[in-house]
Amino acid sequence: MQHVLLNSFAAPLRVAVIGASGGIGGAFAEILCAHKNVAGLHTFARQTGHAAHDCQHIDIENESTIEAAAAYASRSGPLDLILVATGILHDGNKFTPEKTYKAVDPVALERLYRVNAVGPALVAKHFLPHLTRGRKAVFAVIGARVGSIGDNRLGGWYGYRMSKSALVMLVKNLALEEARRNPQAICVALHPGTVDTALSEPFQRSVSGRTLFSPERSAINLLGVINSLTIEQSGQQVAWDGARIPH
Repeated sequence: MQHVLLNSFAAPLRVAVIGASGGIGGAFAEILCAHKNVAGLHTFARQTGHAAHDCQHIDIENESTIEAAAAYASRSGPLDLILVATGILHDGNKFTPEKTYKAVDPVALERLYRVNAVGPALVAKHFLPHLTRGRKAVFAVIGARVGSIGDNRLGGWYGYRMSKSALVMLVKNLALEEARRNPQAICVALHPGTVDTALSEPFQRSVSGRTLFSPERSAINLLGVINSLTIEQSGQQVAWDGARIPH
């Protein structure tokens, strides 16, 4: 496994990964668990049996479990890095990305917003008060390029685009508030590219092998971006290669 630098943070780090049973979240957990600069790692997932060692329960759609997870993670001290690696694009046969506005379904829209925007907002509500002060600290969520209004050239995928746009607005709001409360904290959305996970599997046919990342490769890319982040980038959506994505 390629070594990931986290030398822009003061060591040792305490980290929380929310969504550790997913592809990217699980890769984050594996890399950080073995990292020499990480002294404390807390992992959370809805299904803990298939997640990282000592993974605790969280349901991104249930605020009481999020509050309990934040309390658990903060027992050993403040957190230097909070990674929210949750998200939904489709739900099997229940709903898939819309090709036209005629396919918009309110039940699917509500679910996409609950998971992709409301859940991360509740994670921020309960976890951000435990972010360390006085040195670099990062709250990062998994965004998506398709959530960019300025980058939208194709249309379609209404619910996913809308919910990921809401997530970008959440990050911008958090960055503005944290700048007053915790000036060295950075809040960002991270676009991982197309990753070989269950989320993207039905839509990989048009993706070349060079741009389809394994979860491990994706996590390495994103941790590299996180290490390079500066306070001036707080509130932005940043791609896996460090490029800024327009809102």
